[in-house]
Amino acid sequence: LQKLIHLLQATDDQLIQEQALITLSNSAAFSVNQDIIRNLDGLSVIGGMLSSCVPKVKEKALNALNNLSMNIKNQEEIQVYIIQVCRTVESAPLNSDVQLAGLRLLTNMSVTSDYHQKMINSIPCFLHLLSEGTERIQIQVLKVLVNLSANPSMTRHLLRAQV
Repeated sequence: LQKLIHLLQATDDQLIQEQALITLSNSAAFSVNQDIIRNLDGLSVIGGMLSSCVPKVKEKALNALNNLSMNIKNQEEIQVYIIQVCRTVESAPLNSDVQLAGLRLLTNMSVTSDYHQKMINSIPCFLHLLSEGTERIQIQVLKVLVNLSANPSMTRHLLRAQV
């Protein structure tokens, strides 16, 4: 895992970045690896890949963070990327794999109310995707909205959102 994280930092080759991210994502299926990746500063390395202009690299980074977000300690570090992920979902092409991967990560990050405030500005986007997205996008948006609606302090923001 350490070599993969180092490789991800050291290369500009998009195919290698994709493959390293896929491997890290698959490794994150095991809770012990989630801790190891965090302790090796892998979350910030993967988070740095969110700035990639290559959609496939961005998508794989979102998928890896999604798998890593199943761990509460990891969520504490991943939360710094929520606003960036929201912007990515808003700016990604409608119904793209990047948009779907971002929504999946936001679903996991919204299971508890800890980070809901960071998603407030994206509520209009979520509602737009609910009406314009494909079924896969709509289902994922609904999961985020259900999580947000479970928090009483989000009611006002959900009801006042301009659509």
